Amino acid sequence: MTCLRNLRIRNAAIAATLFAILLSPLAVTRADQRRDKDAVPNMAAFPDPAGVIRTFNLGGAIDLSGPFFQTLGTNGRSCGTCHTPGDGMSVSAAHIQDRFESSRGFDPIFNSVDGTNCDHGIDTSTRAGRAAASSLLRTRGLIRVALAVPVTRDFEIVSVSNPYGCGETDTISTYRRPLPATNLRFLSAVMFDGRESSVQGGTTPILFSNYPQSLMGDLQHQANDATLGHAQGMAPGLSVAQQQAIVEFEMGLFSAQAEDRGAGELTAQDGQGGPRALSKQFFYIGTNDPVGLDPNNPVPLKFNTKVFDLFDAWQNSHEPRRRSIARGQMLFNTRTFTITGVAGLNGATFSNGVTGPATIVSTCGICHDTPNVGDHSVGAPLDIGVADPPGGNNVLNTSYLPVVTVCQRPSLTVCVRTTDPGRALITGSFADVGKFKGPILRGLSARAPYFHNGSARNLLDVLDFYNSRFQIGFTEQEKADLVAFLSSL
Repeated sequence: MTCLRNLRIRNAAIAATLFAILLSPLAVTRADQRRDKDAVPNMAAFPDPAGVIRTFNLGGAIDLSGPFFQTLGTNGRSCGTCHTPGDGMSVSAAHIQDRFESSRGFDPIFNSVDGTNCDHGIDTSTRAGRAAASSLLRTRGLIRVALAVPVTRDFEIVSVSNPYGCGETDTISTYRRPLPATNLRFLSAVMFDGRESSVQGGTTPILFSNYPQSLMGDLQHQANDATLGHAQGMAPGLSVAQQQAIVEFEMGLFSAQAEDRGAGELTAQDGQGGPRALSKQFFYIGTNDPVGLDPNNPVPLKFNTKVFDLFDAWQNSHEPRRRSIARGQMLFNTRTFTITGVAGLNGATFSNGVTGPATIVSTCGICHDTPNVGDHSVGAPLDIGVADPPGGNNVLNTSYLPVVTVCQRPSLTVCVRTTDPGRALITGSFADVGKFKGPILRGLSARAPYFHNGSARNLLDVLDFYNSRFQIGFTEQEKADLVAFLSSL
């Protein structure tokens, strides 16, 4: 009887929260937010800590009955479980915690396949046990991604110190934030470690010469992998028609901050914020590439450090918040600093034969070059130190993560300690330890915390990391202006 009662409670909790999951945040009071159970109106407004985020769908209203929101696996999950309209098609840690409270931990997102810190040696029979087992998901928004160590590699995983269990050295449990399933037209690699755009995984690197076909194919592969893995789907997974429908839906979405609590509408006074303007942004692989990483790009290399021009019209605004946003944009575009020790950039030999200098003096745009978007316009996984254990150049708190010791073959005398081997688990290359791609910067306010491991709880933490890592010397006013700008994206 107790088992049956618990099952009824569990099913009732899931049913009661399913619709709220898809539309998180849970409470929206604006008059323009009337919606039925099958669709979210196009450009619906969802509150976030900085104001309001909206998603513009080229196909009109967001259809909640389509494959993206269908349960196509066996554990109650859909793509929409971790990619909600209310969180800019990602999911914030705060709303994951809300979902835990409302479902008592029975929401499908907490399934032990990857929603718990480990998938064995845990006790989820009580609410307290479920809370402990999913602490990283609840507090940092982290999904556990278990990756097998490549057979062909030039390194060894010498040890794994994981406080949650899952300390195996042949399959590494990594902990990562779900990337947004929106603004995908601007992607130059799929997934933080690029595994869905890699020959090692049977997918295609995204180049000028094969875009957008490569991107579409990679996203279809990713949709099927996610269904088989995260949703525990039955092999062989999605049909071709289902994969195409999911990717067509994703490719039509553009999400961005639309209103700022202090500045108001981000299209006011000739501002160019919001998702409609973003949907019209010109893009090709390699656009504004600062170092010429793609040798197939026929466009002459001409890096423009003015990556963002959304709020040029606000430089002389009479509104203080708008001036602050404009100042932050100018800082992003013009503040130079010295960049050293970034694997994949400093001293790297690129596919076009160019060798990156050991020291580079540039701006934020050196790694965030795509105009008015902010990711890298070519596949460029970099190690800026976010995955480092606490101490040294990393001022972020990564103490809640496991520590993996990786040593280079054959001598095993050159070793590094990291909280996530990153792209090395895809390529098998020691040189790729700790490398990740930079995410698209639009819609940041809706999806805290930040970085692949959720180590920056807010945008000020992000700036403090860069300020320390590259000794930039931001003043408190400059930090405030940059936070205002990044919040408006």
